Amino acid sequence: MHDIEPWWGWRDEYTAESDPKSPFYGREYDEFTFTNKVYNYYIHPQWDDFGSETLYGKVLYVNYKKHFALIELIGEWNDSLENDIMFLKRNVADALIDKNISRFVIFCDNVLNYHGDEDCYYEEWYDDVKDDEGYICFVNTFEHVLSEMKKYRLYNYVHFGNEVNEMNWRALKPEFVIESVENKIFNKQKQLL
Repeated sequence: MHDIEPWWGWRDEYTAESDPKSPFYGREYDEFTFTNKVYNYYIHPQWDDFGSETLYGKVLYVNYKKHFALIELIGEWNDSLENDIMFLKRNVADALIDKNISRFVIFCDNVLNYHGDEDCYYEEWYDDVKDDEGYICFVNTFEHVLSEMKKYRLYNYVHFGNEVNEMNWRALKPEFVIESVENKIFNKQKQLL
């Protein structure tokens, strides 16, 4: 896991550590010292610690004018023991919501497992963004992660699943990622009506 870096392709356009509005503003990274771990496995030092012991993230891109954030995660998402959603909501999402971000795309390509519990933080996050025509979307979840998320009925608050899985988001510019996600999730909703 130590050689899996957060996506670096948009660093010419945005870095969270140089954004005064970011919850990670001012962070410094040592490329040679590995300190954060998911269980016994060290992870790349570019991943940001937001309070969880098993889940780390990287705010890859934020557009304040268009009200969206693109975030990548790595590790095990464990709400039942670690309450990871609380850390993600309180320490990352809330800080961005305070800056008028209402559209969240979370890349889950490196989320290895999901262990659910209550859905109250997902509901709160949904309630915080829905009035601004916002949403939360999990992209590229593994099948077993997807199954577990369905079991806990996260689909009541979060878009995820086949329509946004297997998305080659790294090949796109951030604005096209948002456009592609919205085309997929909102076209699905129209088909259901």
